[in-house]
Order: sequence, then structure tokens, then C-alpha cells
Amino acid sequence: MTATAPVTALAHQVAVRALGWLHTHRGYDSLAEDVTADLTEPDSAYKPLGETALAASLVLRSSAAGGTEVRTARGLLDHAWEQFRHGDLLYERQLRHTLMSDPMETYAHFVRGGYRHPGMERLLRHTARLRSVRAAEVYPNRKLAVANAARLTGVDFGTDWAELTRATWLGATPEPWAISWMTGYNVTHTVFHVTDWGARPGDLPPDVTEYLARWLPVWIDIWAEVAQWDLVAELMIVGACLEDPLCDPEHWRMLAEIQHPDGLVPRDGDPVAEDPAQRYGDHQHTAVVAVAAGTIAVSRTLGGSSAASAAPGAA
Repeated sequence: MTATAPVTALAHQVAVRALGWLHTHRGYDSLAEDVTADLTEPDSAYKPLGETALAASLVLRSSAAGGTEVRTARGLLDHAWEQFRHGDLLYERQLRHTLMSDPMETYAHFVRGGYRHPGMERLLRHTARLRSVRAAEVYPNRKLAVANAARLTGVDFGTDWAELTRATWLGATPEPWAISWMTGYNVTHTVFHVTDWGARPGDLPPDVTEYLARWLPVWIDIWAEVAQWDLVAELMIVGACLEDPLCDPEHWRMLAEIQHPDGLVPRDGDPVAEDPAQRYGDHQHTAVVAVAAGTIAVSRTLGGSSAASAAPGAA
């Protein structure tokens, strides 16, 4: 395992600063008062809120998180839960749009953090039995996202994890030089969902694990060279999700060096805007990724699976 004390310290530093930055700027993740379940612009605030909820839930899940981090993460999750009207908005969206998976996927982050919505629970148990839902045509790594959300919410989708994993680009252990920018993201999300963000590292097939251990360092170096920091950080999450975690101190020094003093982590090598709203819009996702990467790396380097029971929140 490439995991030493410097990794733990640097990963913790990056994650704490990024988490604080998200909390400080959480006001930018606010839905309009008149927003409906149809969400005419889902990427404007709905999607970032869900991503922030993911990051916060991973901190709350981690047995290595300190008291300050837990309080900050709980504050972020409370804010997102309030924006989603304590789950009512997710319920209404799932009710109106049966084949959409984003309400369940978003809800799963809150379940991980200890929140429940009884109506959503009943609705998901119903929709999971529908042939139309099970037969929805999506990319294999997206099927894994739905399967993991179902697993977290306690819904039985009858998932064949081995078959779904093998249907992905990564599952074929293809020629590594053929990877593209988008395929790189597909690879990372395959690992995120199969392992539930490092909670189940042993669920990756051994040959896939071996393939990733060999080629991840190469891919990280390639995208670091062109300053694609968002993808670099996602690939670093993958390394921390392996059964024998791959956490290179040099990669963590690199991420710590490009992080701004206020906690912002740039998504790429382009200049960072001065306008606060644009800064947040441009780099919110990378902050979420940095929180996830640091939180999982700290847990794994300390010998854990990166998962622990989160304290229940208000329902």
C-alpha cells in the first residue's frame, strides 16, 4: 500500500479546507422559492446541491472525521435537506418522472447521512418493481450508480453486480492508452459505485483491481501534466478505493499545492475568476471531489474501509 503519514496529513488538510470552502459558500446552492419538481434548469442548483450532499455524507460516514468536520458536514447536509424541502421535492420529482433516477440517487446521499423520507421510501419500493424502470436504457456505469443508490436506500433492483461491472469500459480491462477524458470519468464512476466510495473495496474484481493499480499512476500523471485537476482528484479517489489503497504522497503534495488558501480547488489550469458566484460555479464540483478524495484517503490510510455509521439527522 502506497500510504504513509504524509498522505494522511495532506489528504486531511485538502479535505478540511475544501469542506470549509463549500460551507462558507453554501448560499450559492439555493433553489428558487418557486422551483417545481420539473426543474427547468437542473444543473443550476439542484445538481450541485446533490454533489455537496454526497461530500458531506462521506465525511459523516467516516470514522476518522473530527468533531469540527462532522459539524461542518452536518451543516452542509442540513442546508441541502432544507433546500429539498426535507425530501418533499425529491419525492415529487420521482413521482412525476418515473424513469428518472436522479431523485433516488440524490436521496441516497441523505440516507447515508441518516435522513429518511417515508413517502420516498414507499415510492421507491413501488417503482423498483416496475419493468419500465428496470429496463431503462443507460450507460453501464450509470446503471451502477442507480444500483448503488438502490442498495443504499434498501430497494431491491435484483442487481447482478458482476455482470454490470463487466459491461463497463473498465470492466473489459482495455488497452490503457485508449482512455479519453470522458472515458476517464466513466472509469472513476464505475469504481465509485461498485465500492460505494471506498466502503466496499473488495467488491472490485481482482483483475480490475490489478489493472487499476498498474495504470492509475500513469493516468494521474497524464492529466496532471495538462492541469485537469478535477479528473486528477477523481482518479485519486479511485486509488483510495482499491483493496490495497494507492495513495501517492507526491500526488497529494501536488493537490495541496494547487489548492487556494481559502480552500478552493481549481478544476483546471485556466485563470480563476474574481467574481465570487462564478468562482463557486466553476469550482464547486472540484471542491466536492477534493473532500471525497481526502476523506476516503484518510480513512483508508488509517486502516479503515472509509465507512462507519453516520449519526442520524432530522427526518
